[in-house]
Amino acid sequence: MAHEGMVHALHEAHRVLKADGLLLDLRPALQHRRVSLVAGKQWQPVGVMREKFIDDRAANRAVARVLRAGLFNCEAVREFDLDRVMDTTADFQAWLDDFIARGKAPSHEWLIKRLERLQRPRRPKLKIVVRGAIMMKVLRKPSGNH
Repeated sequence: MAHEGMVHALHEAHRVLKADGLLLDLRPALQHRRVSLVAGKQWQPVGVMREKFIDDRAANRAVARVLRAGLFNCEAVREFDLDRVMDTTADFQAWLDDFIARGKAPSHEWLIKRLERLQRPRRPKLKIVVRGAIMMKVLRKPSGNH
């Protein structure tokens, strides 16, 4: 979605919310995801993804624009980690292929090869974990703002 489309969506959210209504802006933070192999409580870092943040930066600009316009007040900002857990390299490859197809990242063939190399010999209960930061903003429509 282009920057202007995001601004339009935020204007629509403002239009349909009651005064003092809340809008949650929940999306990935501008931080590269970290990939690890995990067995129980043991984490073995494998690599850091090299995502593109074009849409994320556009979303930040759109939110900043409606905040400056006074359509919403930012009441809270929180960041937390979210883990995506996969059983096999094939699962990871399928997730990554979708990510790449949407233009969110360049090829990560190097990361797939590293995972395959580190998984030999495959240990039982070994999981692939992609950890990424999630950012949440709580936006409130001001009382006197219709």
